[in-house]
Amino acid sequence: MTDKSKPLRVFLLGAAGRPNVLEGAKRLRPTIERFAEIVCDDFAGAENLSELDADLAIVLGGDGSILRAAHQMGRNQAPVAAVNLGKLGFLANITPDELPEVLKDFAAGNLEVVEHLMFDCSVAHGEEIRFRRLGLNETAVQAGTPFSLIDVDLYVDSDLVTTYSCDGLIVGTPVGSTAHCLSAGGPILRKDLQAFVVLPLNPHTLTMRPVVDSADRVYEMAVDRPNEGTAVVVDGKEICRLQPGDRVRVERAEPKFKLVSYPGHTYYRSLREKLGWGGRLRLKE
Repeated sequence: MTDKSKPLRVFLLGAAGRPNVLEGAKRLRPTIERFAEIVCDDFAGAENLSELDADLAIVLGGDGSILRAAHQMGRNQAPVAAVNLGKLGFLANITPDELPEVLKDFAAGNLEVVEHLMFDCSVAHGEEIRFRRLGLNETAVQAGTPFSLIDVDLYVDSDLVTTYSCDGLIVGTPVGSTAHCLSAGGPILRKDLQAFVVLPLNPHTLTMRPVVDSADRVYEMAVDRPNEGTAVVVDGKEICRLQPGDRVRVERAEPKFKLVSYPGHTYYRSLREKLGWGGRLRLKE
C-alpha cells in the first residue's frame, strides 16, 4: 500500500549490456521524475536492493532484466512495473508510452499487483546446508560433463516418487513454465497458480512425462552417482557442483514476486501474441 500523500519512491533498473536499455533510461528518466523519486538506479546489477525500500521497481528491458531485479530485491520484493525494451518480454508487457499512466494509476492505488510464487532452493549434505538460494523460475539438476545420463531420485514430502534416468531434472514455477521448462517441452502454467512443474530433461524412457503438483509440497532431488560436472542451477546460474550424498530441496518461499498488472495486457493475450498462438494455420495465397 502506497502513501498517497508522498511521492512514489522507485528503483530504476535494467541490464546495461542489453540493447536500448541505457538509451531508454535516459529518455524515460524525466518522465519518471515527474511522478516519482528515484531512490536507486542500477544498470550493472551491483546493488543489494533487499536493504533498500521503494514503493515500486521500474525494470527496463526484457524478462532477463526482471529476473535479475527479483534476485537483487531478495526477500524484500517491491512491486515491479516491467517496461519492455526487448524482443519477447513475456513478463515485460508495459510499453514506454504507457509508463506515465502506469505511474499515475499505481500512485492512486488503481492497479492490481499480482503475486507470483517464488521458491527456496537448498543443497544439504547430511545436516549441513551447503548452499541456499531464493529463485523465481526454476531449480535444475543438470548432468554436466562428461555428458552421460544421470539417475535422479525425486522425493515429494519425503516420499520417493521415482528415479529418472535423464540429462537433468527441473522443478519450476508457473513463471518459469514459459522459460527453460517451455523450451524443454513442459506445460504452460498460468502465472498465478500455486504449483510446481517437475520436468525431466531427455529422459531415457517415453513414459516419463511432466508432472504438476501443489506448491505446498516439498521437492527433493538426489543423485547417488553424479558426473564430474553435475551441477545445481537456479534461474540459469550454477550455485554448486553436486556431490554424492547431497540433497537438493525446493519449497515455497515466503517472499512473493509482485508484478503490476496494466489493463489490456491479459495473460492469454500475451500467450497469443508473444508465443505465437495463432490458433490456426495461415496458408500463403
